[in-house]
Amino acid sequence: MGMLLPIVVLVAIGGVLMAQDGGAAAKTAPAPAATPAATPDATPDATPDATPDAAPEEDTLGMPKDPVSIMKQLGWMGWVFLVPFVGATLISLWYSVERIVVLKRKRVIPKPFVERFLEHLRQGKLDRSSSLKLCEQSDSPIAAVFAHGVRKWGKSSVEVEQAIIDGGERQVSELRVHLRVLNGVATVTPLLGLLGTVLGMIQAFNDVATAGSLGKTEQLAVGISLALLTTACGLMIAIPTLIMYMYLSGRVDALVMEMDYLAQSVVQMISAEALSERRKRGSGGRSRRAV
Repeated sequence: MGMLLPIVVLVAIGGVLMAQDGGAAAKTAPAPAATPAATPDATPDATPDATPDAAPEEDTLGMPKDPVSIMKQLGWMGWVFLVPFVGATLISLWYSVERIVVLKRKRVIPKPFVERFLEHLRQGKLDRSSSLKLCEQSDSPIAAVFAHGVRKWGKSSVEVEQAIIDGGERQVSELRVHLRVLNGVATVTPLLGLLGTVLGMIQAFNDVATAGSLGKTEQLAVGISLALLTTACGLMIAIPTLIMYMYLSGRVDALVMEMDYLAQSVVQMISAEALSERRKRGSGGRSRRAV
């Protein structure tokens, strides 16, 4: 599908231009003159000679109708720019699908693990070693963030929070790793298309300059139309890629915000201040029961 996209674009734009040329020719065609009444003296030799060369001339000056003719008309420029466009399409499709799978919420923030981990911390069922073991069993970014904080178990809230921030930055970098590729495709493909258009227009003007006086306008129009196909191909690849990049970037931002909120809950339960407060509540409860 990705390999056929530039060719489909070339055929579609060529068909539109051919339809426009046909409509314009129909509007400007002169009305047929009235046929004079037949007379006995009329002979078959009085009929003017037909001009069979008119239709082939329109075909030679018109846009090519099939992909092979389009590529031949574009010459070296068509084949040179086809390879980057096909490669950019395949790269965009591959990394878009890959990031959609990787950035699923149940993979980044698995709900069963998060609920069990936080609930056990609230109930005091976990210590440092058991918490680390539980985080290592879950192969998810949120578990890696929790593990960085658990390694500072019993430290001040500032140290625990800084450890979680450092671990979170590493996980965010891994979540965004291939988004740069999509951004690069969306940036480079329009520039490639513009380069092809500029080269094609230079070639079209050179062909017109070296041609005779007949057909210069039509030849220039066909050359410019073919040159603009590279820009159209580049934009048709760049626009969906840019939309996908913006969508995936928004998903990463939403996941990061949720991870930060959950990490703050962990800080409030494993820091030195939180553990000290828990011990005070526990000793207060025991003293009241003793009284």
